[in-house]
Amino acid sequence: MSTHRAADAVEVLLIEDDPAIGGHLRTGLVANGYQVQWCRTGEGGLAQARQFAPEVVLLDLGLPDLDGVEVARSLRGADPDVVIIILTARADEIDIVVGLDAGADDYLVKPVTVTVLLARLRAHLRRRPAAAASSGPVRLGDLVLDVAARRCLVGGSEISLRPKEFDLLAALSRRPGVAVSREDLMAEVWDENWFGPTKTLDVTMAALRRQLAGGTAGPATPVITTLRGHGYRLEVPPDGSGLTSG
Repeated sequence: MSTHRAADAVEVLLIEDDPAIGGHLRTGLVANGYQVQWCRTGEGGLAQARQFAPEVVLLDLGLPDLDGVEVARSLRGADPDVVIIILTARADEIDIVVGLDAGADDYLVKPVTVTVLLARLRAHLRRRPAAAASSGPVRLGDLVLDVAARRCLVGGSEISLRPKEFDLLAALSRRPGVAVSREDLMAEVWDENWFGPTKTLDVTMAALRRQLAGGTAGPATPVITTLRGHGYRLEVPPDGSGLTSG
């Protein structure tokens, strides 16, 4: 099966209150085969998401009724697998961090060309089916990562990871004890033609670490070490537990 998804099979929910921007984006997406539902309010967007479960949500932050960050949190809570791309004029780093921490997969600052947006959509959609391939669960200490089932267990208890958190852990767990550069992680987990801020990696990594260090963590739980100026390394647990697959 191809790892590329046909655009005409993808349903996109556009939540944007500006009629000029919304109309332009919808026209460009429809012209490229996407099915688009357009809502101009946060409440309307959430209602549409509940009704037809889109695969992608394009979300403005400056909505007339709800803050887009709260909309992103609600969308992510309802559907862990939906791709959420924020499109906004807010360019400050704190806004980017808050948006990504709310569950967004991507953060693009307006003005955004349709060409760039289409490239980002293709990158995210390519990675969703590709992540399902696996030769079997990876076991490292008391961490069990089943990529095919998209399940992560620590100390026998399942923890809920957002899609990019899971993909980032999977990328590191494939080579425990090995230094992995930021560039390699961005290319593998996001895309080699990434247009967004690399702060995305830092926010996702911080969230992943919090999850791994939760109540089920123990001495055999792998930890992620920061290698300043290079990247990250998933450490083999101190009890000497090895990596097994299958």
